[in-house]
This record gives sequence, C-alpha cells and structure tokens, in this order.
Amino acid sequence: MIEALRQAPALLKEAVQGLNDQQLDTPYRKGGWTVRQVVSHLADSHLNGYIRCKLALTEDVPLIRTFDEQNWAGLTDSLTFAPNLSIELLESLHNRWAALFEALQEADYQKAYLHPDSREEISLHHALSLYVWHSKHHIAHITSLRERMGWA
Repeated sequence: MIEALRQAPALLKEAVQGLNDQQLDTPYRKGGWTVRQVVSHLADSHLNGYIRCKLALTEDVPLIRTFDEQNWAGLTDSLTFAPNLSIELLESLHNRWAALFEALQEADYQKAYLHPDSREEISLHHALSLYVWHSKHHIAHITSLRERMGWA
C-alpha cells in the first residue's frame, strides 16, 4: 500500500502526458470535473489527508476539518493552472507521506481521526488504503476518458 501511494503521482503524470489545453479542460463525464480539475483535486485532497494523518499521530482522535471539494475545484488554480504544478506537489507530498507511514510502528496504524460528517473514526491504516484508492479512482477517470476519446 505504501509503495502504491508513492507511485501514484507517476501514474497521474503518465495519465495526463501529452494532453493539450482543450483536452485538459474536457470533463471526464457529463457534469463532472475536467481533467485539470481532477488533477488539482488530488493535490488538494491529499494535502488535507496528510495533515489529517499528522493530527492523528499527535492528538487523541482529533476531529478533522472537511473542505468543500466542489468549491475548491471551482477556484482559479483548479480551473487554469498547469497540471504539472499539482503533480510536482503530489510527488513531494506522496514521498514524504510514504516515508512517514514506513517509519510508523504497527500500533501507530491504529491511531485515528474523527470525520465530522460520518462521525467515523478513521485509523491510519484505513486512511492509507483510502488515499491509495482515491488516487487510483481519479487516475482511472482520466485514463478512461483518454480511451473513450481516442487520445492515445
């Protein structure tokens, strides 16, 4: 799982490789985010995820803060910035996050944070699997769009 987290930015980079601005501004589904917004969303979400994990390691089941993903995706950076800015951020972030997970003791993986909407305690072990899944999920949006559109 840790290695999958570390490798996700490279897979994302490969997924957007060679896309022009028109393609980057194409929604992956009707009413969905554009490719550019999906890339930005991964960076936004995973920055929050990293902080949530650090909070869980330093506080006793902290109540985390959510963010309005839809509104964040509508901000200028998500709508106009080059995807490489988010991918470079993710590369550094995922390398640091993976190193953090590798340094944990087994008991540390049971530490958790509390999600305010679901009231669920999310352990670090579960958080790791969630963010690996999240990476794969959104990369698949992009690669599926490329296939459907014939953007080899």
